[in-house]
Amino acid sequence: MTPEAAFEAERPRLTRLAYRMLGERGAAEDVVQETWLRWSKTDTSTINNPAAWLTRAASRLAIDALRKAKARREDYIGPWLPEPEVTPFEDDEDNDAARAERVSLGFLHVLERLSPDERAAFILHDAFDCGYDEIAVALNKSEVACRKLVSRARERVRSGRPRFETDRAQQQRIVSAFMAAAFAGDAAQMKTLLTEDAIVYSDGGGKARAALRPLVGPDDAVQVLMNVARKYAGVPGRSFPVSVNGQYGLAIETAEGLSTIYTADIENGRIARLFIIRNPDKLERAKAALTGLPHVTRGKPTPTNT
Repeated sequence: MTPEAAFEAERPRLTRLAYRMLGERGAAEDVVQETWLRWSKTDTSTINNPAAWLTRAASRLAIDALRKAKARREDYIGPWLPEPEVTPFEDDEDNDAARAERVSLGFLHVLERLSPDERAAFILHDAFDCGYDEIAVALNKSEVACRKLVSRARERVRSGRPRFETDRAQQQRIVSAFMAAAFAGDAAQMKTLLTEDAIVYSDGGGKARAALRPLVGPDDAVQVLMNVARKYAGVPGRSFPVSVNGQYGLAIETAEGLSTIYTADIENGRIARLFIIRNPDKLERAKAALTGLPHVTRGKPTPTNT
């Protein structure tokens, strides 16, 4: 196999690794491109395991990129959310394998609480089945240190993840019911669909109207969402289902184009975390992916500026 072919065989895996590390598709592709440049300048005839070499290189580059990104995100306006991977929604079950390779937006958001080294060790071990010996080489640490990193990361991740997995059919039912209640101005129904400790994150990045802080608890969340729903009740728009990182999501389109993506983490039949993406920079890839998609849900406009 040629060096080019060896790299291309690993490119999808490296991209998934970098995206899990960074939460940004463009930044992930930059890491993969830099990995290729280093690979192309290396005497690959001396490398017995190209996949391991490429994984180490991509991991180190992703760690460096994440450190720089975290510094930038400290000045981000409002809550920072990962860039969603949006594709047309499909009701059939033929794409279970493809969805299984994706990681939910909520899980990526939880990963933000980890340090770069914790995140890399956790992802390499739990998502990519790398041994501690491989992780030690990639992170330039001892195996004992890497075990501690993974253990610490698991604890921090566990405390922020939904306690139960939810299938897409239930996600669709609950998120759709919540948005229908918002359309109707039914605050009581909205509250019944939120957990007692529900949090709403709205990411506008200073480029689109959005809440500048997380909305904590049903009362706080519903009050803000209802105010927005009333304000934009007369704005023409349409909504349609999409797949967001393999989960159910709702896209909102106005006369100006795609404006908002909604998705949620569900616990015990209610929304525990609602994620609202409004930053236009994070919607660019979604726009391209959804171009020409039929708008299968029509009616009252969804609140578009939360």
